[in-house]
Amino acid sequence: MNDVEEAVADAHRREWAFVLAATARVTGDLDLAEECVQDAYIAALDAWARDGVPRKPGAWLTQTAKRKALDLLRRDKVFRAKMPLLVEPDAEMNLTDETDEIPDDRLRLIFTCCHPALAREAQVALTLRLVCGVATPDISRAFLVSEPTMAARLTRAKKKIAAARIPYRVPGAADLPERLDAVLSVIHLLYTTGHTAPSGADLVRADLVERAVALARMLLALMPDEPEVRGLLALLLLTDARRAARTDALGRLVVLEDQDRSLWDRAVIAEGRDLAVAAFRTGRVGRYAVQAAIASLHAVAPSTAATDWRQVVALYDVLLRIWPSPVVALNRAVAVAMVDGPEKALEEVDLLATDERLAGYHYLPAVRADLLRRLSRFGQAADAYRAAVALADNDAEREFLEIRLAEVVDSAEGRSSGG
Repeated sequence: MNDVEEAVADAHRREWAFVLAATARVTGDLDLAEECVQDAYIAALDAWARDGVPRKPGAWLTQTAKRKALDLLRRDKVFRAKMPLLVEPDAEMNLTDETDEIPDDRLRLIFTCCHPALAREAQVALTLRLVCGVATPDISRAFLVSEPTMAARLTRAKKKIAAARIPYRVPGAADLPERLDAVLSVIHLLYTTGHTAPSGADLVRADLVERAVALARMLLALMPDEPEVRGLLALLLLTDARRAARTDALGRLVVLEDQDRSLWDRAVIAEGRDLAVAAFRTGRVGRYAVQAAIASLHAVAPSTAATDWRQVVALYDVLLRIWPSPVVALNRAVAVAMVDGPEKALEEVDLLATDERLAGYHYLPAVRADLLRRLSRFGQAADAYRAAVALADNDAEREFLEIRLAEVVDSAEGRSSGG
C-alpha cells in the first residue's frame, strides 16, 4: 500500500463518521449521503496522489462529499421536494444553532437512525454500519447472526427509511428519551467492536474505542440526569483503563490474570468508579450501571485471586434479571468457576452450548477449553481449543488460543506417555 492509499485508509477509519454525518445533514437522505461519501473517498485517491495529502483530510472529504451531494440534489427532479428536509444552514448563516439539542453531528445522526419506526436491532445495526463505519461481518458477529442475515436486515432497514420518508432531522428534546436505549446500545457495541476487534491483526481498534468514549461523554453532557448514561460511560472507562496491559510488547494477548496491574490507568478508574457510584445512587439501576459495578470490582482488586468473586456472581445474577442474555450467562460462568470451581462452571457452560444464539461464538468453546484445562482433562480441552481457534478471526486471540492448544496437547501426550 502506497502513502496515499494508507492516508485514505486511515481517513476512512478516523473520519468516516464525521464525513457521513455532515453529508447527511445536507441530503436528508442517508443512502444518498453514503453514496456521496464513498465517491469522496474514491476521489481522494486521485486528488491526493496529484496534489498531496491535505493537512485536514476529514475536512477535505466532507467538503467533497457535500459538494457531490448538492450537485446531485440540484440535478434531481425532486430537489424542491427535498428542500424542506435539508438541515444544513447556508454558508453565510451562523453555524451555531442554539435550539440544537445535540452537540455533535455523529451523535445527532445516531439519534436520527435510532428512529422508533425501525425495529430495535435494525436501529442499532444500521447506525453501526452507516454512522460508525463498522463492517457488516463485524456487526453480524456482534449480533451472533450470519453475515447474509445481517446484510438482509440492513437492506430492509434502508428500504423502510425510504418508504416511510423518515427525515434526517435533529430530534427534539421530547424525542430523546424513547431513543436513548438504542443509542446506548450503539455506543456500547461500537466500544465492544473496538475493545476486541472481531477480525484483523490487532487486538484493539483504538479509533473505535476512542470514538465510543467521546460519544458517551457527549451523551452525558446532553442527558446528565440519566443514570444509564453515567453507567455506560463508567463501564467504558473502567474497561478501557486496562488497555495498556492487555497486550505485550509484541502485540500478543495478555489475559486478565496475567496483566501487569501497574499499567492500568488509575485516574480513569477513579473517574469510572465515581460515575458508577453516582448511577447507583439514583436508585434506577440498569444493565450498564451493573456492568460498570462488575468492572469496578475487577479494577480495584490487587490480583485475580483477590477479586471479590462472590460479589461478581451476585451482580451477574442481577444483570441476568435485567438483561437475559446467553453472553451474560457465559460471563457469569467464568465467575462461578472462581467461587465454586471449574467443574460447577463447566456444567453451566455445557448447558449454554445448547443455545443456538451462541453457535459460532468463539468465546463459548474458549471458556469451555479453559475450564477443561484447569480440570486436567487435556484431551477434551484440546478439542475445545481447536473449535475456538477455528471460529476466532482476530489474530491476537487466535495466536493466544493456539499457544494454549499446544500446551494442553503437550500435557495430554505427557500423560499418555507416563511422563
